Amino acid sequence: MLTLDKIYQAAFTLKSIARKTDLLYAQNLSHTAQIYLKTENLQVTGSFKLRGAYNKIASLTPEQREAGIIACSAGNHARGVALAATRMGIKSVVCMPDGAPISKVEATKRLGAEVRLVKGAYDDAYEYACQLQKETGATFIHPFDDELVIAGQGTIGLEILGQLPDVDAVIVPVGGGGLISGVACAIKSLNPKVKVYGVQAANAPSMAESQAQGKIITLDTVATFADGIAVKTPGETTFAMTREYVDDVVTVSEDEIAAAILALIEQQKLIAEGAGAVSVAAAMFDKLPIQGQKAVCLVSGGNIDVNILSRVITRGLVMGGRNSVLQIALEDKPGQLVGVSEIVSRCGANVVSVHHERSDANMAISSCFLKIGMETRDFAQIQTIKDELTRAGFKIMADRIQET
Repeated sequence: MLTLDKIYQAAFTLKSIARKTDLLYAQNLSHTAQIYLKTENLQVTGSFKLRGAYNKIASLTPEQREAGIIACSAGNHARGVALAATRMGIKSVVCMPDGAPISKVEATKRLGAEVRLVKGAYDDAYEYACQLQKETGATFIHPFDDELVIAGQGTIGLEILGQLPDVDAVIVPVGGGGLISGVACAIKSLNPKVKVYGVQAANAPSMAESQAQGKIITLDTVATFADGIAVKTPGETTFAMTREYVDDVVTVSEDEIAAAILALIEQQKLIAEGAGAVSVAAAMFDKLPIQGQKAVCLVSGGNIDVNILSRVITRGLVMGGRNSVLQIALEDKPGQLVGVSEIVSRCGANVVSVHHERSDANMAISSCFLKIGMETRDFAQIQTIKDELTRAGFKIMADRIQET
């Protein structure tokens, strides 16, 4: 099993390549706990993955370096491997699932790696990479289930304790488990009183389910926009280390992750990808017993695909009551829209879209449906608008997510 000495050795190896990321106090992210952000989204290559990849590759013999390396990744490990290999003059091939964000694929290529896209999820890319490794004799750089990779990730735990010695809890994103294994090993070895919690996407809970059942399980499918932690099967080493060092593993929904990303953008001026924001989501939505404590949320990466960022922001706005659509049944006569608009305006909301529907077979011939999109402050304001419309005689049919 991993020792603290190996994590300190990794810290020395990474001294010239990995950035010691800031620990920022985030005053507004929780009303019940003091939240600090460990900003690995500002790390070189945009995520923590560089630490483990570089530490592993730096340990290779001259013969192994000559044979080249192979890796598999949904994106962030790929960047770390590509940068480390290129810096050391080593040929690298990275297998990525074909659904990986284009931005991550292109960034990996720019850093000098050959990219091979594999149909399916991360685990399918992993199987292909293992096959390729047998055929070529290159060294496989595992993204999480490797002692030296885990040691590299564990250097984050050393930094957290140095930056906030009186920390009560550390909250860590979990995919395959390499990050939390290293961080938890470092922290528990130095201060066993500190709680370490893992967070997964509810649609990819492989480690949470494995820990609950006491054995490694493989999910049939994973479906989350937090692609960096979309792993069907945790590693053997990481499963054992999580059982030994981690206090609990919880899950958060896609909507909660989106709300956390939006909060980081608006309140902290930080960009996080889905996988990087799950720790913040767990703190924001009271998934963990950290009330009154100093808790560090590890923001593990910031490489979000800009093509989905607008959709994530929209979902976050809905989760916070900042965006809503009301569907109202109206008599089809002049003045009805004016009456609705006046109430919305008086309540302080902003109308962003209006749509009349006259062809629905379920409505009376003399009626119509009005769908009105609004920008609002919170759910309380939405409820006030609904109450005012109802008192004015309007019939509200439904409210739903504003699509953009």
